[in-house]
Amino acid sequence: MESWRASGADLRRTPRRIAIVGNAPETGDRAAAIDAADWVVRFNNAAGFGETTGSRVTHLALVNHGGQMREWLEDPGFLDRPAVRAAGSFLFPFARKPPSTVPQGEDGRDWTAEAEARLGTLGVPVAVLPSTVHREAVSLVHVPGRPPQPPSTGFLVSLHLLCRYASTVEIDVYGFGFAGWDGHDWMRERRWFEAMAAGGLLRLHPLAAPLAA
Repeated sequence: MESWRASGADLRRTPRRIAIVGNAPETGDRAAAIDAADWVVRFNNAAGFGETTGSRVTHLALVNHGGQMREWLEDPGFLDRPAVRAAGSFLFPFARKPPSTVPQGEDGRDWTAEAEARLGTLGVPVAVLPSTVHREAVSLVHVPGRPPQPPSTGFLVSLHLLCRYASTVEIDVYGFGFAGWDGHDWMRERRWFEAMAAGGLLRLHPLAAPLAA
């Protein structure tokens, strides 16, 4: 399946339908429906790209803090990955951190500048979500009396798109299994998506098969 790159005009035009594509392997064959959207938003390693989830990616969101971005930056073949090559733009979900003299741990290191420099060689836009999105996302999943848990990349980007476009754009969400790194509150993120779907603000498409226990 041949990949397709969005043009600048595609990204500037207000979309009529956005497909937000998660990385759960049980998505099923959604290629035709996903590729028919005006914008196709994917995340990180973009599981299923070029196969069951289609061959288009207008926006590729890449986690810009922590060890995952460090691994990508150290990979000499990262820019040659099909989803990276096909992306019409890149989104970083976490705001830049102010300079600090305190050493940052593996999960807290901000790689935004290094990632911008590397991805900038591809000649497509690179953007960072506003810090207000992160604050809103944390407040939505925070359990009083417990330490705040960082929101997932999928949650942050979906919240941003919903706040910006939900009143005028159809939003379809595919391949969200609400599982992965145990630092995220997947249960509360799932509840948010289900509430948005119940309110008619997005369509949350079920996985093709239940997740293993």
